[in-house]
Amino acid sequence: MTVTTTEADQAQTAGRNPRDYVPAQVWDREIKLLVRDNPFDTVMAERLLGQGIAYLITAMEKYGQGLELGCGELVDTAVPEIDRKYDGTVERTADIVAASGFPVDRPLWEHDFSKCSPCSPGTNCH
Repeated sequence: MTVTTTEADQAQTAGRNPRDYVPAQVWDREIKLLVRDNPFDTVMAERLLGQGIAYLITAMEKYGQGLELGCGELVDTAVPEIDRKYDGTVERTADIVAASGFPVDRPLWEHDFSKCSPCSPGTNCH
């Protein structure tokens, strides 16, 4: 599978690596759990965990700004949540994660653009 990014995404990737936010042993453990509990190989598990961490860091940094961030079901595999809403939040969130300097794996996010995010409308989420 080829991963494509937009020029805007590529311009925003300098200096922010999701792996920098968790110890190596935690990363490795989470990858093993994702592979064990889902029909993913390690490449997909690493993509999902990286996007999940990028989402969480961005959500924490943007908390209280009324952006209504939320990831889709696929990325959410690495970030478990319960409630979901269907309002375009997933696409906006991918754009905000990219603007926060993380590389965005667009195919993982686009999978749920028309679906939902795990946050209630009008909330700050995370």
